[in-house]
Amino acid sequence: MHKNWKTYKLSKVTTKIGSGSTPRGGKGAYKESGISLIRSQNVLDFKFSVNGLAFIDDEQAAKLKNVTIEENDVLLNITGDSVARVCSVPQEFLPARVNQHVAIIRADNKLLDSKFLMYSLLEKSNKDMLLTLGSAGATRNALTKSMIEVFELQLPPLKEQTQIANILSAIDDKIENNLATNKTLEDMAMALYKHWFVDFGPFQDGEFIDSELGLIPKGWEVKRLEELSEIGSSKRIFRKEYVDAGVPFYRGKEVIQLSKGKNISTELFITEERFQEIKLKFGAPVKGDILISSVGTIGVSWLVDDSGEFYFKDGNLTWLKNYKSFIKGEFLHLWLNSNVGQEQILGETIGSTQQALTISALRSLKLVIPPKSIYQKLEENLVNSYRQTQLNLSEVATLTNLRDTLLPKLISGEIRLKEFKTQVEHLV
Repeated sequence: MHKNWKTYKLSKVTTKIGSGSTPRGGKGAYKESGISLIRSQNVLDFKFSVNGLAFIDDEQAAKLKNVTIEENDVLLNITGDSVARVCSVPQEFLPARVNQHVAIIRADNKLLDSKFLMYSLLEKSNKDMLLTLGSAGATRNALTKSMIEVFELQLPPLKEQTQIANILSAIDDKIENNLATNKTLEDMAMALYKHWFVDFGPFQDGEFIDSELGLIPKGWEVKRLEELSEIGSSKRIFRKEYVDAGVPFYRGKEVIQLSKGKNISTELFITEERFQEIKLKFGAPVKGDILISSVGTIGVSWLVDDSGEFYFKDGNLTWLKNYKSFIKGEFLHLWLNSNVGQEQILGETIGSTQQALTISALRSLKLVIPPKSIYQKLEENLVNSYRQTQLNLSEVATLTNLRDTLLPKLISGEIRLKEFKTQVEHLV
């Protein structure tokens, strides 16, 4: 710690620390719209999630007026498995309140920059300390108000806090912009696919014929998935073959995260030698192949990118590869994600006690295929959209790694702004 940095208890550099409650009646009291009620599921590390955002009316909100969120407040999850997750709330979701599982921490802006506060609580040693406090001596993870009040942070002068926070925020803003751009690209690709290949919009004035899947334009065909792609799984890897470092080994949960464009923290690996042995005998996924989650959360597909070699768990994931016609992975990926594809997948898993998507079930799925000339009119558009998405995700991975590397060094004072500012500015 540098000589001009000082250690403070949070109670000395904040104007509010407190959590709320759930309105009487619990979930049944929530409204369709109104004032946001922020719960632990909305508080993720670094970012706010709208998934499951609840709303309350003015009367309910009045009873929680002591936990009104103000712009730049930092939110900290204080109970359960998500304890110690930290973010701030975008202004568009205000006015808002918090329930009893989330604490508001309001920086005293004369002493503490609110973004510096958020990043400090996310810094690994501080995060680990919060997790340790939260798990101490209770059946359920919990951080109390008194624990938060006495929690200590090392703070540089306010101006330097703001400079550090601005650098980290610039990286996070670029990450969010890339992810938002990808969402737009994906939505546009799906809308284009649906218009041409599900609604047959450009072909409505032409002749239609009956098929197993209803009326389709004349000249189009219904094909089983097995006619378009080889469908299989991986070579079994045994628990004893896992190692601490090497080639990443993905299960369903990693592939689901990758399908959402999220960075993953690989937990399992196999040796490079074992991977090369399997690759030589049985093959390994390459760019453009598709992996589909087949147990638990079923039917989530990931179009394999070019981010590096990996292997995956048999049974959990099914593998589409070696496409057999002019139809390629981008088209099949859009079909798998479309309502039409998802309904067929759901139809194959309903009624089973252990829900699973089998290889034989996938082989029998049917889809409408256009003539090659029509497919080629949109192929370049779809491929370019996916290519831009992959470039954006690659940049997200680089930026996330940069932020995660810089954060502990900046928050601890190990490195100073002038030492790397030029390096960061060209990236963000």
